[in-house]
Amino acid sequence: MGADDRGRSTGRRNRLLLAGLLAVVGLILLLLGLTVANGAVAGVEVVLALLLLIASYAIQHVARRNTLYRDERRR
Repeated sequence: MGADDRGRSTGRRNRLLLAGLLAVVGLILLLLGLTVANGAVAGVEVVLALLLLIASYAIQHVARRNTLYRDERRR
């Protein structure tokens, strides 16, 4: 495993960590927005939660795609 592979692995791990954190925060906001909050605040929390969950999915998708197609770019 070369330095380039280690750097790529670290980058993927960092992106997946960020995606996980965004997903957890998004789920907490969604839970709060659907149970505790009232009125406009609840709507804002739900919309923000959905945006965070979509961003988390997108980051995970990019990290996995980079890993999947990594060997084909070398050829």
